[in-house]
Parts: sequence; structure tokens; C-alpha cells
Amino acid sequence: MKNIERKTYKDPDSGLEVTQWTNYCGHSHHLYFTNPGWFGNGKKLLFASDRNNIKNLFSIDLSSGNISQVTDLSPAKNGKRYSMHPTCINPKRDVAYFVHDKCLKSVNLKNSKISVLDEIGPGWNITVTNCSADGKFVYFGVYEEIKGKFEIDLANGYVGFEQIWRMHPLSRILRTPSKGGKTEIVFEEKSWIGHVNTSPTQPNLLSYCHEGPWEKVDNRIWGLDVTTGKNWKIRPRKGDEHPGHEYWYADGIHLGFHGKRKNGKKFLGRINFDNTEHVEADFPGSTGHIFSLDEKLIVGDGSGVIRMWKWDGKKYLGPRLLCRHDSTMRFQESHPHPRISPDGKYVVFSSDRRGGYVNVYTVPMVKFERLPEIND
Repeated sequence: MKNIERKTYKDPDSGLEVTQWTNYCGHSHHLYFTNPGWFGNGKKLLFASDRNNIKNLFSIDLSSGNISQVTDLSPAKNGKRYSMHPTCINPKRDVAYFVHDKCLKSVNLKNSKISVLDEIGPGWNITVTNCSADGKFVYFGVYEEIKGKFEIDLANGYVGFEQIWRMHPLSRILRTPSKGGKTEIVFEEKSWIGHVNTSPTQPNLLSYCHEGPWEKVDNRIWGLDVTTGKNWKIRPRKGDEHPGHEYWYADGIHLGFHGKRKNGKKFLGRINFDNTEHVEADFPGSTGHIFSLDEKLIVGDGSGVIRMWKWDGKKYLGPRLLCRHDSTMRFQESHPHPRISPDGKYVVFSSDRRGGYVNVYTVPMVKFERLPEIND
């Protein structure tokens, strides 16, 4: 039986047709913005949804709109609501990796078969997972659990965020063979590690961050070569500048980021993983979370809209408005986290713009010059 929740509407500001793919009395969101959610040769999109009071993975057939359930999980053993934001997809085959009940699990997206790859065990928290470019390994970060010292709720308002950073918990970057095998520690240190992101083309390269307030961490963006074990600062922080929200370009060589200086000026930047080809440009307006396939067109979700900047060879033009998202952004799942599709034709985002529930949306990418300007 088909399950189609899709509907469309015209954005009041840009006039573009926006597609709402989910419509359920429970939160539905696409994967984290550093993790592409497409599979089936780009014809399907993986998302997470709270249905029947249990969070599971689902897929959308992007031609028909039909929604299919991928996992059928039991409630978490500790009674807590777990996150599917750490989920990633293997770039070489239709398999996804997710965290459930302190275990790293895989699910075959064709037949929904689930396997346990690793038991994380008590005493550790896991961060976002990412698969290597050759599909052989799943990388993820863990850090020491901190209990009873102060309130922690990172998914809802970043409660305890700065306190965790101040404690410098032991953190590790781990890798597990994607088809099963022994989990290895590839890096560890007494600094809060987050956002372990693999290069989409170079199997030996990944980036990670020193988590914490951007203006207070020693350096936000770091690189790691898992073959040599070498780690290094990427876009070394200078003075009062603080870049972040780093992500890999589609070429797997460059990273994009944004940041702010003490004087309040904001910048968009890109850099090669080895710190060459470093380009930054000041720009007006609010970024929010940003993403791009390369330096040419960047999307962001600041100030209630999905916005776009265009590189003209010297500076970034814009921003211009693709559509309104009007999400409250009060909790992690309600962050739009816009991501451009691999073919560059549309942007996927999440929003609780109507009815208080988060849903999955897409808006087409059109010529920059067609879009209305934003003055903020």
C-alpha cells in the first residue's frame, strides 16, 4: 500500500514551488548537513521520523513520493529519545549506518536487514558517523560520558555545551569495517572531538573539530590522515577570528566554512585540506548553517530563510532568497540544515514551519539572478 504525504506550495517571497514530502504528527527530518541522504542512484532520500512514538529510518521515492519504513526499532533501553542525526550512507552500496542502544548498526536499504557492527558500551557518547570514500570503513567519534555534574541536553538548546568543553573529555576517532570486523582507535586526545567528516573522494582523509564555543576553542577545524596518523590544523585560527560549520566540497579536496571576526564582520571561506588555496570574503547578512558543492553557489538557513550566495571570482554576491523556512530552530531536529542535492538541482531542508512538527522539504535551485535580494 502506498503512503504519499507529498504536497506543494508557492513560496510567498520567491514564487518558487516548494515540496513538502512528509506530513505526520511527529518530527521528520533529513540527515545532518554533512551526511548525504540519497541512495538508489539518487532516486531515494533517507530520513528519520518519530512515528508511533518510536524513531525510525524511512525513505522517500523522489519520483512517486511514496514513503517506506526502513527500520523497525524497539524503544531505547534507557528510555531516552535517541538521535538519528549520526546516520550516514555507504557511497558504494545502499547500506546505512546508525546508532541505537549504544550500538553502531548497519541496515541494508533494499531489504531492511540490520546488523550490529560495534557495541559502543557504557561510559561513551557517540557523535556523527561518516563512511570512507571507498565504502570500506565507518568512522565516528566518541567522548567520555559526563554524569551528574551539571545538566546536559545538547539536542535542545545546547544545555551543558560550554561546561563539557571546559572539562576536556577524553575523545576518540574510531573506525569499523563497513561489512563487520574489529573496531580500531585511529586517534585520541583529551579534547572534546566532534563532527568527524570523511572526504567524499579521498579514503584516507577526514576532518574533525574541537567542539566548544567557536571563540574559545584552541582551533576549530582539524585534519587527519588515517594512513600516516598525521593530524594538523586546517584554517588555523588567528586572533579573534573563529571559523566553523566546516564541510567537504564534492571534490573531497577543499573544505568550506564560515565565521566571524571580533569587529563583527562575517566571512565565507574555502581552503584545501593542506591549507593551500585559502580564500575568504566578507559579506553581509546571516549565514546559519551553510553548504555547497563547490565555491560557486552556497546555501544557508539564517534568519528564517533558505538563502544563496554566488561567487563572481572576487567576492560573494547576495544573499538572495530561495524560500522561507520559518523554522523555530529550538532543537536540533528543527534546524533546517540545508543541503544541495548531488546533481545541484534542488536543496533539501527540515522545518517546523507549520503545526509545530518538523517535516522534510525541497526547493529547486534556479538562476541566482531570478531570486529576490535579502536585506539583513
